[in-house]
Amino acid sequence: MYEKNGEKYYVVDAHVHIWDGRESNLKNVHGKQFIDCFYDYHKNLSPEEVVWDYDTYTYYGGQRLMKDLFEEGYVDHAIFQATLLSDFYKTGFGQTEEAFGLATEHPDKLTYNHAYDPRYGEAGLEQLRRDADRMQLKGVKLYTAEWHGDSRGYKLDDPWSRCYLEECLKLGITNIHVHKGPTIRPLDRDAFDVADIDKVATDYLDLNFIVEHVGLPRLEDFCWIATQESNVYGGLAVAIPFIHTRPRYFAQIIGELLYWIGEDKIFFASDYALWTPKWLVEKFVDFQIPADMTEYAPITTDQKKKILGLNAAAMYDLDVPADLRLPTVAGDAGVEVAAGARS
Repeated sequence: MYEKNGEKYYVVDAHVHIWDGRESNLKNVHGKQFIDCFYDYHKNLSPEEVVWDYDTYTYYGGQRLMKDLFEEGYVDHAIFQATLLSDFYKTGFGQTEEAFGLATEHPDKLTYNHAYDPRYGEAGLEQLRRDADRMQLKGVKLYTAEWHGDSRGYKLDDPWSRCYLEECLKLGITNIHVHKGPTIRPLDRDAFDVADIDKVATDYLDLNFIVEHVGLPRLEDFCWIATQESNVYGGLAVAIPFIHTRPRYFAQIIGELLYWIGEDKIFFASDYALWTPKWLVEKFVDFQIPADMTEYAPITTDQKKKILGLNAAAMYDLDVPADLRLPTVAGDAGVEVAAGARS
């Protein structure tokens, strides 16, 4: 919980990781390229005083995560988003068992979302069924640009991908988080295109599609899709750190999101350990649209409360203390064209 000027904010960090990018886990040069690109994002978009050294960044473990999120970062609940990258790392990039173990140990603080790759076909489906049963999954995180053998990505509407989405429905896995937008070396930018979200969101209305990174740099494409599809949401990971280095760019991003998709469909996320949540929460609560950007309405305190945690809490059925709730419902994502046009 974060409190400032008498206002209390329930904080859900909807996108965190435990990863291992150490040399001992690299399978090839692409693993090195990936963690180095991650570190460049961290180093270039963070305030200088919170930049980590490279060795700490490649692996930090669960104890450091608990400290940065819950002791110092104001986070009430965090959601792991798994990252496989099995072609680049010996034990995968995201540390599945360590993250799942930590979530099992702290169910009041952590939710574990798993991952799958539809290119594994029937064998992968069987594995997903076993994982869903063991991990009691509510969500998954997908990387459509992930390499697998000769393939450098897949679309959500590919035949096998549809089979997996249908299996998610059967298994009660309703929250489908998808990395869409910023490329990471050596992955291909166009394999993160948002267009396939439009197709599957229309076809699978009982699934929630959370577009991580709000499709950047394809923000306009994302807004048009998420406006028309009631089950498409936006995660602010990678977008919100621009609040420090490019505040007017961030004002444009959040202004467009609030106008098009509205205050109930936007989730705060640090993408930890790309960034630590403490400074992001503090800067977002202090943030306001610059007065000369008159095309956007000022952001209200209630909107910030929804974005920082109440929307994700509604999607994941988290028990928000009574004094941190709003009189109105958060996470109300009914179909509406250009939600911001109401004002």
